[in-house]
Amino acid sequence: MEHTDLIIIGAGQAGLATAALARRYGFGRPLLLEAAAEPAGSWPDYYDSLTLFSPARYSALPGLPFPGDPDRYPTRDEVVDYLRRYAARLDADVRTRTRVTSVRREGGAWIVTAEDGTSWSARTVIAATGNYTTPNMPVLPGQDAFTGRVLHAAEYRGPEPFDGQRVVVVGGGNSAVQIAAELGAVAEVSLATRRPLGWMPQTILGRDLHWWLKYTRLDVAPIRRWLEKLPVSVLDDGRYRAALDRHGVDQRSMFARYEADGVVWDDGAKERVDAVLLATG
Repeated sequence: MEHTDLIIIGAGQAGLATAALARRYGFGRPLLLEAAAEPAGSWPDYYDSLTLFSPARYSALPGLPFPGDPDRYPTRDEVVDYLRRYAARLDADVRTRTRVTSVRREGGAWIVTAEDGTSWSARTVIAATGNYTTPNMPVLPGQDAFTGRVLHAAEYRGPEPFDGQRVVVVGGGNSAVQIAAELGAVAEVSLATRRPLGWMPQTILGRDLHWWLKYTRLDVAPIRRWLEKLPVSVLDDGRYRAALDRHGVDQRSMFARYEADGVVWDDGAKERVDAVLLATG
């Protein structure tokens, strides 16, 4: 059995950044185990039009600036290319197509076992796997009888399959709004949320919100518990809110239940629906 000082499970941005900083904290050359075919995490599988809500200058990992205009908002493909280059220059043993199935404590060490039966021992193991492969799929009454399509944002790639359909997007975060705005160009779309949609300006006095967070040091302030109590807000420079209005995407309270061919809204109104897309984390 091969022994190593540090094993990192997952080679997305969290795993790659952890590996880059490993020696700073006294670890030897880390071993990264990634289930996918390349060290880019879930990014290659996100929807085609995804655009970051953080500027390039605040989207880089330790030791490698994000290329191009630092004030632009990178696309999914730009992030994938960046992560590929980051992994290529990393001083780490990166092994792809290696899905970890178990981690156990044995004789003072951690034993990590992959799907093919290969095992490693390590002094330290860090899980950096994220939640992309286990999306939150809330189940509402009547869903078993619904004949339309229910899918998670993790399965969404683009608007073409929904052309001319009636679609309900569930969720009040950035991804929900971005997807609803895109779908609105080809489908009749409603955005369903449990509370009114909140908006936060992307720029304040000409500076991106992330600049203000760093300038005021709120990005490192111990206020996480306070922030968790705030309602979810969508960062927008105006383009997505305008797109929702332009395409007639309305916001409604979350529907109460499914029916065979649609949904029942909280006011009792029934409506035929072709698809429900859950952007629920």
